[in-house]
Amino acid sequence: MARPLSASPARARTTLQRRLKFFRYGIVLVALVVTIRLLDVQVFHSSQYQHEASQELTVHVTVPALRGPITDRSGVVLETSVPTKMVIADDFQVAHPLQEARALAPMLGLHVATLAVQLHEKSGYVPLVRNLSLTEAKKVAADAFPGITMVGSSINEAAAGNLAAPVIGGVNAAGQGDAGLEAQYNRLLQGHAGSETLLESPIGVQLPGTGVTKKTAAVAGTGIQLTLDEPLQYTAEQYLAKEILTSHAHGGQAVVMNVKTGQILAMANLVASTSATGGATSPTPQAGSPATSTSATSPVNIGRNGPVQEAPTNQAVTQLYEPGSVFKLVTFSAALTDGVITPQTTFTVPDMRILDGWVFHDATPHPTQPMTATQILAQSSNIGTSFIAQKLGETRLLRQVHHLGFGTTPLHFPGTSPGLFVTPADWSTTDYVSLAIGQTDAVSDLQVLTAYNAIANGGEYVAPKLVKATIGADGATRPTAPSATHRVVPAGVASELTTMLEQVVDNGTGVAGSVPGYLVAGKTGTSQIPADNGTPGYITGAFDATFVGFAPANHPVLSAIVVLDQPTPIYGGAVAAPVFSKIMSYALHRYDVPTSPGLKGKSQATVPATLTALVKQAT
Repeated sequence: MARPLSASPARARTTLQRRLKFFRYGIVLVALVVTIRLLDVQVFHSSQYQHEASQELTVHVTVPALRGPITDRSGVVLETSVPTKMVIADDFQVAHPLQEARALAPMLGLHVATLAVQLHEKSGYVPLVRNLSLTEAKKVAADAFPGITMVGSSINEAAAGNLAAPVIGGVNAAGQGDAGLEAQYNRLLQGHAGSETLLESPIGVQLPGTGVTKKTAAVAGTGIQLTLDEPLQYTAEQYLAKEILTSHAHGGQAVVMNVKTGQILAMANLVASTSATGGATSPTPQAGSPATSTSATSPVNIGRNGPVQEAPTNQAVTQLYEPGSVFKLVTFSAALTDGVITPQTTFTVPDMRILDGWVFHDATPHPTQPMTATQILAQSSNIGTSFIAQKLGETRLLRQVHHLGFGTTPLHFPGTSPGLFVTPADWSTTDYVSLAIGQTDAVSDLQVLTAYNAIANGGEYVAPKLVKATIGADGATRPTAPSATHRVVPAGVASELTTMLEQVVDNGTGVAGSVPGYLVAGKTGTSQIPADNGTPGYITGAFDATFVGFAPANHPVLSAIVVLDQPTPIYGGAVAAPVFSKIMSYALHRYDVPTSPGLKGKSQATVPATLTALVKQAT
């Protein structure tokens, strides 16, 4: 059998050469790809990869900006942002955690055991203290603790303690305003945060000797200058707190406003602690009790542990209540404007009447008697007021409610409400009494005050304001726009109403609101508190007491309102009016307002010793 011929040596050699040639081409191609890639990485995109590499080695720390300060009208700091240091541990660089914790803990105000645990975490980035004072920070820096780094931080401080806290509001742990003016003006106050960059290895260890490699400075926020007057705010809170204790009230508000500008000079919001009110009820004060024996010059501790505390919110604008007889301003201003009555118009007034089966009565029994419109207002006759309201008519009465500013939010402030009001759709015959005497609509203290302030301002409504100016980083103040104004009643009607309101204080229900040496115009109010469980009706024995007015009545400069929640006694003329008198007396003397001429036998005022003492305490 024939054997197959083997391949020739030349042919095998050719095959081998072909394979080597392909192999060399492959090596060249791979080298070319690698070269192109190296050019791309090291030449064309080198900056990009350098940036990405550095990013893997950096930790960015946000440095909060100092918040802008909040001051009173004279520049007295009420709240400010204080620079501090945040202390950070790179625990990979801490060789002896317990030893370092013992030395560092006293400076940081931490327990040694707690700090030692933190220094053992092995995470590379452990914030130890968020806000260390600069004094202590210098001590830490001087000792050069291994693995310890500090970056800029800040903390908000209430320089005036809790004064006006419900108005100013607060700042949360994230450094954002979360209530009051701090929340409303947060974007202005917070400024712009900066940053600092620290270098770390890929496993989280800070590179030795690097420190802060990049820093962007924080920009401090713009401050705001309030219209509040710190000494007057203090005095208003003190007088209000004393009456809360004396009358065993659950709380109260007091607001003082400049008649012409609408600037709010004081806005006090206080609540009594549970022990101060004796629980849910308000017992009648007993002689010799701590409340009644409080010295007029002894300051009340208004704070978390005191018998009276700052309210949780600015209740003068966020809380609604049925205002009672102070709402009679609506009825009388409308009736005078439309010519339905004059101050001398006489009505025959019994002490009670029945409408649609409902019985209404005056606060105190009296025989049927003739009363002028002025006397009806001075004696706060519910029945006399209902006659005027009925003569005025539903349409004009409802129109005047809104014309005086009720139904709007007079001050832009977080949580304000326009109120709750009767509409033509749900009007009933009995509203000629209930609405006219302030028992149907729900309003805020500030709405009541701005309505009366319009009468003090000659019939021109002026919007209230709390911010007088902004404060730049250079300390320069830039005034805010003046308050908007518009006419709500003719000047002649405002003058007539002022004279009528003077009679309330001269010989009516508000005599306790008088200020020696000054003519005062004002009105009392005592109103039931609606049930808070959603059912109709009122809480038995629960009343709000109000006094609102302005002085000097012959040339008004200041207006004010005082409201007490569930006091004993319940009447505005008995508990709210005296507080108004004291606050207004202090304010008039503080601003050197001339006394009223021609007081018809009234004695000119001398500043009481208690008032002088309060001035010294406040300033």
